[in-house]
Amino acid sequence: MRLALALTAVLATGGSLPKAGLLVPARSLAGIRLGESPAQVRAALGPFYGVCKACALPTWYFTYGRFQQSGLAVELVGHRVSGVYTVWNPAGWHTPSGLRLGAVEAQVTQLAKPRLTIACPGYTAYADDSGAARTVYYVFDGKLWGFGLFTHGSDPCK
Repeated sequence: MRLALALTAVLATGGSLPKAGLLVPARSLAGIRLGESPAQVRAALGPFYGVCKACALPTWYFTYGRFQQSGLAVELVGHRVSGVYTVWNPAGWHTPSGLRLGAVEAQVTQLAKPRLTIACPGYTAYADDSGAARTVYYVFDGKLWGFGLFTHGSDPCK
């Protein structure tokens, strides 16, 4: 469901996102770490964000400009970051191993080496649990469409 919302969302805000966001598996996405406070998120990404009205969890959307789709979503539980994931398909986002959004599915399995393959409605989530985090690589139509970082064992399809 996260990917479905991200694919269709038209975002109404602009944030201070990095031009080439970095996923550090099990650690951070665009510099945001699990467990951070809302104040820490705003300090890192700026004060301008949209709020998802249809999401099950409080979710903030940071984009590159008003009404632009590409960006980052941050989910909060108990005033702490419980998940962070790319929205749409922001250009230039990558991992330290060189895996970039837009890569073909075989590159995802080769470079990320995820241990779990989860069939979601309309897309595949490749995931790896490490410590308290679940790192997710979203594949849509044979290409890497998004990154996600959630609490260990979270359902990447919801």
